[in-house]
Amino acid sequence: QELLVESGGGLVQTGGSLRLSCAASGLSFSSSVMGWFRQAPGKEREFVATISWKNTTYAADAVKGRFTISRDNAKKTVYLQMNSLKPEDTAVYYCAADISGTFGESPHLYDYWGQGTQVTVSS
Repeated sequence: QELLVESGGGLVQTGGSLRLSCAASGLSFSSSVMGWFRQAPGKEREFVATISWKNTTYAADAVKGRFTISRDNAKKTVYLQMNSLKPEDTAVYYCAADISGTFGESPHLYDYWGQGTQVTVSS
């Protein structure tokens, strides 16, 4: 059974950093495109960043230069390093896997999702 489990969320002050992790099991991790999305209260889920199996990355303009996505295929884990956090980054962050390897920002491309981890940035 395919499973994605996020960890690393929490409460941080403006300007602080957090590192999210997402451990995968039951899927071909090394050939999958992995992505991070977030959803704030009352808002739609939005794309944050994605990484291909070749380690090509792409991030949303709102986080470019502050957030970095990376992966460790041996550990079947994808990471999101978040620096210079702002209150508007507050959201539930979700990890997702695209097993077809399309590489894009639409949530519809992703086949499996984690349960999410809360990130709260205080002002």
